[in-house]
Amino acid sequence: MKKIVEGKRYDTETATLIGEYSYGYRGDFERIHEGLYRTKTGNYFVAGTGGPKTRYSVQVEQNCWSGSSDIYPLAKDEALEWAQAHLDAQEIEDEFAPMIADA
Repeated sequence: MKKIVEGKRYDTETATLIGEYSYGYRGDFERIHEGLYRTKTGNYFVAGTGGPKTRYSVQVEQNCWSGSSDIYPLAKDEALEWAQAHLDAQEIEDEFAPMIADA
C-alpha cells in the first residue's frame, strides 16, 4: 500500500514493519488489521484495513458504508502510544528503547 501525505511518500513495500495488530474475524464489520511501520527516513505510519464499523469505513451510497484501507502518518510519540496499545513488550523495546524508562 502506498500513500502520499503532505508531500511525503509512505509505502509498506519499502518501510520496515515494526509490528501488527488484528481484531475480529473475516466478514465482521468491526474487523481491523493494522501494522506499524518506519520509513527509511525514520517517519512512522500505520497502514491498515478495516470493516465498515472501523476508522477505515467509507461511504459508498447514501446510508451505505464499506470497509477500506488507508495509511495514517504518526509522530514518534504517537507511534509509541500505538505500539503500547497493540504490541508486546519486546517489540516495543526493540523499536523505542531510548524512549522507555524503568519504573
